[in-house]
Amino acid sequence: MDEAALTDRLSGSLEDTRAARDALVEQGVGVVAPVLDVLCDEESPVEWTVSGDVLCRIGEPALLPLAEAAASARAARSPEVARRIAWATARLEVDDPGVYVPLLKHPHATVRELALSVLRHQDKAAPRRFADPAGPLLGDPDPQVRRQAVLLFEAMGAETAVPLLRRIRRRPAPAPGIRAGALEALAAVAGPAVLDRRDLAAWRRLTRIKRRTEIPEGMHVCGSWYAVPSTDQDAVLDAFGLADPEPVTLRTGAAAWNQDHHGWHRTRTHHKCARVFVSPALDGWTLVFGESSEDTHRIGDADDPEKAQGPVVRRRCADLGRRFGAAQWYGMSCGDGWTAWCIAEGGEVVRHYDVFEAGEREGERQGERGRSRPVGAGAPAHPAEAGYLLPHLDGFPDGAFDGVDLMDFEAYLARRRQVMDEFGIPETCHATDIAARLSVDPGSLGPHTRVTGSGVLALTTCGREHGHPEGALPC
Repeated sequence: MDEAALTDRLSGSLEDTRAARDALVEQGVGVVAPVLDVLCDEESPVEWTVSGDVLCRIGEPALLPLAEAAASARAARSPEVARRIAWATARLEVDDPGVYVPLLKHPHATVRELALSVLRHQDKAAPRRFADPAGPLLGDPDPQVRRQAVLLFEAMGAETAVPLLRRIRRRPAPAPGIRAGALEALAAVAGPAVLDRRDLAAWRRLTRIKRRTEIPEGMHVCGSWYAVPSTDQDAVLDAFGLADPEPVTLRTGAAAWNQDHHGWHRTRTHHKCARVFVSPALDGWTLVFGESSEDTHRIGDADDPEKAQGPVVRRRCADLGRRFGAAQWYGMSCGDGWTAWCIAEGGEVVRHYDVFEAGEREGERQGERGRSRPVGAGAPAHPAEAGYLLPHLDGFPDGAFDGVDLMDFEAYLARRRQVMDEFGIPETCHATDIAARLSVDPGSLGPHTRVTGSGVLALTTCGREHGHPEGALPC
C-alpha cells in the first residue's frame, strides 16, 4: 500500500477512521512500515495518534521497526518524531512485556533508554523481573540510559531493590561502571542509610579527593537560605540545632538543597525538613541552605502557612543576629517570581521584604488612589536596595510598550531600555542582588570566591529521627 492511499484511508478523527484502522490492524506486519512512515512524517495530514493507534494494536511486530525509527529520529534530531515513537512504543499491545528485554542490548542508546522506560512503567511486579537484564545498564556509557536504569530499580521499592543492588555491589562487575551505578541506585532508592561501611568509606574518600581541587560554581538558586558572618561552623550548627555533619563538596551540598526543595514526588515524610546544607565559609560568610525542623513545622502547621513564614523568619534572623552580630535570610523561586529577604543587625530585624506581600499592599494602595505615576528608585528601606527598583513595582508608564510586538524579544528589550533611560527607571533587584551587596550571592560563586573549611550536610531534629532523604547526589 503506497503512502498516498494510506493517507487517504487514515485522514480524519479517531472515530471517523475506526473501520480503516481495524482493517489495517488485521493485515498486521505487512502494513507496519508504511504506517510507521506516516507516523514519522510531520507534514502528513494524518493525525499522528491515528497512525500510532494502528501500530499499538498490531503489537509486537511493530516493536523492532519502532525501535529503529527511534534511533533514526535521535540521529536526525527530530524531537517531535521521537516523542511520537516513544508514545507508540510504550503502548504496544503485547502479551508479555519481556519482549522489550532484547532492546536493552540494542546498539543505540535511545533504544536502550526507551526500553528501560517502558519496563519500569509496567505493573509493580514487573520491574523486579527485569532486574538482572537491566543491571548492566547501571554502568551504561550514556547518562540517560544510566538514569533510566536507576529509575527502574527505584520503581521496585526499597525492600526489593536494596538486596539486589547490594548483590551487584559485592560481585565482580562484568563491565566498568556497573558497581558505581549500583551505588548511585542504592542512594537513590533509600538514601545514605543503606550504604554499608565499605561503600560509605569509598564515598567519603572520593569526597575528600574532590574537595581538594573543587572550584566554586554558581548554584541554581531556588529555595531559602540564611547567611551569618562567621567561619565557626560548629557555632552555626549549634545555632540551628543540627547534628551529624557529613563533609561534602559544594556540588553535593547544592544538589542536596535543590533535591530536597523540589522533591514533590517523594512519598517519604519529612524529606524537606530532614537536613540542611551548611556551606564552608565563603568570603567569611557561612550560608545555611534549607530550614530547621522547628521552623519548617511552625510554618507548615500554622492555620495560614504563607502568613506564618514572616514571623518565623524574623525571629530566627533576630536570634542569629544576636549571636553572630548580623544575619540575613533570602528566598527565591525559579517558578513563580517569588523573592524575599530579611536583614538583622545585632538582635534587631531592620528590613523584611517579600515581593508577594508588598505587591498586595501596593495593589490596595493603587486601588484607593488609581494608577500611580511611573516609579523611580525612591527612598530605599535599606541601603542595600539603593539604586534598585523593588520587584513588586512596575515603574513603566501606561502605553510604554504600545506598538511593540511582545513576542519579538529583541524589540521588547530595546523599547524597555529606551523607556528606562527616558524616565530614569532603575533595574529591578532580587534576593541575590541584595545578598551580593550584603554577604554572598550563591548564584555567583566562582574562582574568585575565598573558601575556608568544608561544607557539610547536617541532620535536623526530623533527620535524626527519619534519616537522610532518599536520592543520589553527585560528588
